[in-house]
Amino acid sequence: MKKFLLATLMLFGFSTVANSAGVNIGVTLNGGAFEVDGASEVFSGSHVSNGSSTTVNKNADSDEAQGAFAFGSVFAEFRINDLISLGVDYVPTSLDSETTENVQIDTGATPSNSDDTSRTNTVAVSFEDLTTAYVMLNATENLYIKVGLMEVEAITKENLATGGSYGDATLEGVSAGFGYNGDLANDMFFRLEANYMDFDGAEKTNSNDANKKIKVDGITGFGGKISVGRSF
Repeated sequence: MKKFLLATLMLFGFSTVANSAGVNIGVTLNGGAFEVDGASEVFSGSHVSNGSSTTVNKNADSDEAQGAFAFGSVFAEFRINDLISLGVDYVPTSLDSETTENVQIDTGATPSNSDDTSRTNTVAVSFEDLTTAYVMLNATENLYIKVGLMEVEAITKENLATGGSYGDATLEGVSAGFGYNGDLANDMFFRLEANYMDFDGAEKTNSNDANKKIKVDGITGFGGKISVGRSF
């Protein structure tokens, strides 16, 4: 999608010169809740754990996780005409998840507790460069609908006692929303918007062990936006 976003930005530039009836810029406060679907950890075959080899065949049950989010963003729009605007929304800060921790017990050959070893793994994810390219359609003088394509970099920050890492991923998704646009003084405006987003899933393999994988089926979210901007 990166090529698409770059192409979209270039298109916006040409539209500004040739067709645009004006430009809107502004800032947005975003808030809402998200759900991670089908989060799972898969161990299969023989995998290495700090030099000792064991054999397991485990497919962890898929899980769901929920959370809340709040962040700011900036946007720029090019008004093609009274009905259609093309825009880009960008989040300049990273969105950090909480650090999760699990403890794995490596059981020895005998049921003696002295043969068991405890290993602690921690992982957190930062979402960076969240960018949305969108089309906004004015249904009435004040009401609008919006659809867009999204991209975000998921930067993993893990500390695995068993070694290796899972690396980063680029997540792509779609968004849709509707809202109310109101006029303020001095060419200023405000917006109230409800929106929905849906990101594709991802699967990553441990760099130290090809038999260890983590996967997420997808991320969905519902939220609201409050925006203030100015028209030129």
